[in-house]
Amino acid sequence: MEQYNKIMQSVWNRSSEHLTIEAVDLDRVRFDELMASIFCPGQNYYYVFDFFEQKIKYIHPNVETILGFNPETVTFKDILNQVHPDDVKFVSLAEKAVIDCLYNVIGRDKLMKYKASYCLRLKTADGNYQLFQHQSILLTTDEKGNFGKALNVLTNISHLTSVNNYKVTLMGLFGENNFIEFDILPNDHPATLFYFTKRETEIIHLMIQGLKNFQIADKLFISLNTVKNHRKNILQKASVKSSSELIAKCLNQGLI
Repeated sequence: MEQYNKIMQSVWNRSSEHLTIEAVDLDRVRFDELMASIFCPGQNYYYVFDFFEQKIKYIHPNVETILGFNPETVTFKDILNQVHPDDVKFVSLAEKAVIDCLYNVIGRDKLMKYKASYCLRLKTADGNYQLFQHQSILLTTDEKGNFGKALNVLTNISHLTSVNNYKVTLMGLFGENNFIEFDILPNDHPATLFYFTKRETEIIHLMIQGLKNFQIADKLFISLNTVKNHRKNILQKASVKSSSELIAKCLNQGLI
């Protein structure tokens, strides 16, 4: 889809001051630590994108099973052309929102400590469009803190939901426990909806592991009432009514 290629190119052109103009080596990444931090609740493939060359440097063989492309010959343009036409504008806005938040809110010194996530529909190998969760994290930056290489993980979540909520999330990794969510509004301007604090994020992960309130209190050395208050605030922030709804939302938006 040539239109989408032009849209994405225009996004990068408008953000050219944040993209590297030189090749950046990939020796700073520890894939085992990264993959342990990115949970994929379904069939998935991943690839490394080089912003300097604007091409895929490596793609997982699963792309053949999922999208029907030969991993030896597939191009980034091939991947882009699988995006549902109705999701093209959203994806371009989501990418722009991520870039703006990384540089204007989070800061250059923490770029590689945040995972971005949103959902989109891709045409699969059988010719049908299915909902995927897109997760990405920077692997390298140049000396100025500009984008070098990024890891992108695409997970088929159509077995969980077929509805795209058109939200973008940024989740802190490696000790950065902030959670930021954007809603891509009809007027094309993203708005921050909520943040999870470090303590709230710890409690969410323990809830997902199935721990009860008293178990969470014991593990974090806090009172039972404190845990209850945190849980209440977490549910209110996430606009859900139960722990099961919270877990589903976290799965869908890449919090876990």
